[in-house]
Amino acid sequence: MTTTNQHHTASPARAATPPAPFGTDVTWTNWGGNQSATPAFTVRPRNEQEALDAVRFAIREGLPVRAVGSGHSSSPLVQTGGVLLDMSALSAITGTDRTLRRARALAGTTISAFGDPLWEQGLALGNQGDIDKQQIAGALSTSTHGSGKNLGSFSSNLRWVRLINGYGEIVEIGEGQLRELRAAQVALGTLGIFLEVELAVEERYYLQEEITYPTWTQTAETWQADIDGNRHYSFLWCPEDGSCELLDLPGSPGQGMADRSYTKRYNIAQVRDEREISRTEGARLDRSYRIYPGGFTTPFHELEYFVPNEYGLAAFEAVRDLIRTKHPDQKYPVEVRWVKADEGYLSQFQGRDTTVITLTTEPGTDYWPFFRDADAVLQEFEPRAHWGKIHFMTRSRLERLYPELDTFIQVRREFDPRGMFLNDHTRALVG
Repeated sequence: MTTTNQHHTASPARAATPPAPFGTDVTWTNWGGNQSATPAFTVRPRNEQEALDAVRFAIREGLPVRAVGSGHSSSPLVQTGGVLLDMSALSAITGTDRTLRRARALAGTTISAFGDPLWEQGLALGNQGDIDKQQIAGALSTSTHGSGKNLGSFSSNLRWVRLINGYGEIVEIGEGQLRELRAAQVALGTLGIFLEVELAVEERYYLQEEITYPTWTQTAETWQADIDGNRHYSFLWCPEDGSCELLDLPGSPGQGMADRSYTKRYNIAQVRDEREISRTEGARLDRSYRIYPGGFTTPFHELEYFVPNEYGLAAFEAVRDLIRTKHPDQKYPVEVRWVKADEGYLSQFQGRDTTVITLTTEPGTDYWPFFRDADAVLQEFEPRAHWGKIHFMTRSRLERLYPELDTFIQVRREFDPRGMFLNDHTRALVG
């Protein structure tokens, strides 16, 4: 039975409970429906002090702690049998600096909530992905990203963070602590519970959208020119005519989509008067944060791998061949994007400019045979994996692919020596 309580405190007459709003026997399930957990306590702190009290309670009781955001991760990052912190109430833009181009926000703030407040201050996020419902702490912890060869992930823009460590203390990490900051940029929730973050942002800007539907042959012929010639370029290759519809995207009005690409190009446009704004499908002109998100509203499962740019075309063609020969039942588009290298120790983009290949499957289906085969064909291209998606990463793979793994693990142990913020999944990778 599910129970909800308010501010119960421990007493000699009954078992200890968290000093913040909580539920017991509450089953959590992620957006895609392939991950679930029933923690001992699901705590919903309404402010920073309640989050701190909940972590200190978990430390006293010897219970592990994980945080949950919007639940968009397909991997087992959230699962715990201890204390699950739902941080959604800690949501607000807490400050901006137009001169330094910085913005601060509480950990539970969704990406979509940055748009209007930053714009009013003359600022904007430098890039976004297809979905803007994720909470910023989760987007940072898994290195969520958009596309553009000169644009980094959300994590690459982290400049300061305030968090609760494994001692039950609130600590800050800033640019004067590069070792710790590079660990915090992509930490999978294993350094502690994020409370507030500061991001590097940009002067606000408008984007002109161009959607086209080239054949695969045409897409391959202009591969590098499109990467180099657009601020934001990405495409979704469609195995079947109905592929676009599976991700809520409009297909070509005049041609079948089989073996074609739904291609997105976004470039900065000058707008003097917002009466110039256009919402014409495929050719929108609008504020940047209104252009980036679109489609992808129906739940799905994903595997997302990252290969060095020099392997990008060959790696995609290997996946395309796999679908056309061994897995013709796979109808979802394959998305391809580009991200600039960064220095986060566990970042998928650490030290290398990257091509991103995203495979999507339908909820309720057995995706393992397809994903295992995709993992196998991509191994020759030195793939890293999106931490928030289904993947096959192991400690031995990390040791081979992440040159700063040992440094990350040292920092993690300094912040959380007892492993309070680990679960089975993260312990196997970085424990």
